[in-house]
Amino acid sequence: MSDQNLKVENEFEEKKEERTAPWIVASNDDNPKLHSLNLGETSSLISPIVLNGCYRLLEMLIVMGIGIAGYYAYVDQGSSLNFFHYLSGISIVCVMLAFVLHTVNVYSIQAFNSPIRQTPKLWLGVTLVFALFVTGLFFLKMGDTFSRLWLGAWYILSVLSLLFARFVFAAVLKEWCAEGRIYRRAVIVGGGDPGVAVIKELESSENTDIRICGVFDERSDDRVPTHIQGYPKLGNYDELVEFGRKSRIDLLIVTLPLTAEGRIMSVLKKLWVLPVDIRLAAHTTKLRFRPRAYSYIGNVPFIDIFDKPMADWDFVLKWMFDKVVAILALILLSPIMLAAAIAVKYTSKGPIIFRQKRYGFNNELIEVYKFRSMYTDMSDADASKLVTKDDPRVTPVGRFLRKSSIDELPQLINVLKGELSIVGPRPHALSAKAASQSYHDVVDGYFARHRVKPGITGWAQINGWRGETDTEEKIQKRVEHDLYYIENWSIFLDLYIMLCTPYSLLFDKDNAY
Repeated sequence: MSDQNLKVENEFEEKKEERTAPWIVASNDDNPKLHSLNLGETSSLISPIVLNGCYRLLEMLIVMGIGIAGYYAYVDQGSSLNFFHYLSGISIVCVMLAFVLHTVNVYSIQAFNSPIRQTPKLWLGVTLVFALFVTGLFFLKMGDTFSRLWLGAWYILSVLSLLFARFVFAAVLKEWCAEGRIYRRAVIVGGGDPGVAVIKELESSENTDIRICGVFDERSDDRVPTHIQGYPKLGNYDELVEFGRKSRIDLLIVTLPLTAEGRIMSVLKKLWVLPVDIRLAAHTTKLRFRPRAYSYIGNVPFIDIFDKPMADWDFVLKWMFDKVVAILALILLSPIMLAAAIAVKYTSKGPIIFRQKRYGFNNELIEVYKFRSMYTDMSDADASKLVTKDDPRVTPVGRFLRKSSIDELPQLINVLKGELSIVGPRPHALSAKAASQSYHDVVDGYFARHRVKPGITGWAQINGWRGETDTEEKIQKRVEHDLYYIENWSIFLDLYIMLCTPYSLLFDKDNAY
C-alpha cells in the first residue's frame, strides 16, 4: 500500500471516534457537521432510477395480481371472452394507476422513506383511478360487464396491499440508507472559497441524493485548513485517484472557478480515469447559460464533464446480457470445454486450469481462469514476458488452444462471478509490457479503460488488435479501441462484437500465439 493511500486511510481512522454511523451527523465540538463513511464500506450504489422503475412495476403487478386472483376466485365462468374483458379492464387500471401515482409524486426516495406521510396521496391516487374506471364503464354502458362485488373487493384489497407494501419497503430502504447504498458518495475537489460556497448550497438544498465524505485539495495545510465547512481535507488529487480505487465514490464535484482553465484541465486529466460522474460547479461563476445547459443537485447548478459509463438501466441491461449469454455459452460449449480439459490433462503435467492475476474494474485485482497452455515449470503468472511465435513455453495443445482462443472459455465462470463481462476491454496481466515498457507508461490515460468491467472479447479484438503487444503502437491502438467502446457502448454494439468474434478468430490468426 502506498504512503499516500496510508495517509488517506489514517485520516479516516482518526475520525472514527467522532462518527456514529454512516451518513449521520456527528456531534463533536471540533467538527459538528462531519458526515463520513466507514472506510471499509464498499457496498454498491442502488440506482434511484432503477429502484423507482422496479417499484412502479411491483405495484402494477400487485394490483394486477389481486384483480386476476379475484376473477378466478369469484367471477370465473370458463368463458375466454369474459376473461378477456376483465383482463383488459385490469390492464387499463394498472396503466392509469402508474400515471396517476407518478403525477402525485409518490415515487422518490423521500416518499418511500415516509410511508405514513404518503398514505393520503396513495389512497387518493388509487381512489381516483378506480373512480375514473367506473365512470368510463358507466358512459360506455358496460356496467353489467364487470361484477360489482369483484370491483369493490379489488379496490379495497389494492389499497391495503399497496399501503402494506410501502411500509415493508420503507423498512428495507432504511437498512439500505444506513449502509449508504441509496445515496451517492461525493467528494469535493477544491477546498477554497468556491468549495465552501458549494458545500453550503448543497447543505441548504432539500431532497439531494448525495452525502459528502471529504475534500481533496492540492494546496498545503497552511493554505487550506484541515477541515473545510466541517468536512476533512483528505489529501491531494493523486491521493484522490488512489482513494477512488479503494473506496466507492460516485460523484466528484470540481469547485475550481471556470476562469482557472489550466488548473481544471490538469485536475480532469488525473481524475477522468475513475468510473465516476464528474461535475463542475457552476453557481459561483458570473457566466450564465440556459437552464437546460446545467444539471442540478438540489438547487445547485453543475456542468456535466464526465458520466459514469453504463449507469442505471444500462447497467441492468449489461448485467442481464452477461449472465444470460454466459449461461447459454457454458451449456452450448461444454463439449468443447470438456475435450479441451481432457487434452490439457493427458498431454502435459500440471493443473487443467491456469489462474492469473489481472486488472479488473476500477483497477481492482481479479483472478482470471484459462485452460493451461504452457508447461507448468515455465508458466509466467505475471506475464512479464509476452508469448511470441513458436514460444517454447507453450505446449502443442496449448498452441492450438491459444490460436483458437478456446483457452479463454473458462472465463465464462468469471462472468458468472461478476468479475468479467462477455464484451469489454481485455483484462491485462500485472507485468504486461509493450516494447519493454509498462502499458500505463506507454499510453497516457491507460487506466481509463478500467472504468468498465473487462471482457472476454472486445472491440479491439474484432478489429485486429489481439495477441502480442511487442510495439508501442499495438497497445496504443488497443487502448484507443477500448476507449471508443466505452464511450459508444450499447447493447447492440455488444451483440455485434459477440457475433463478429467467431469470424475474427477464424480469419485473423496472425497475432495470436
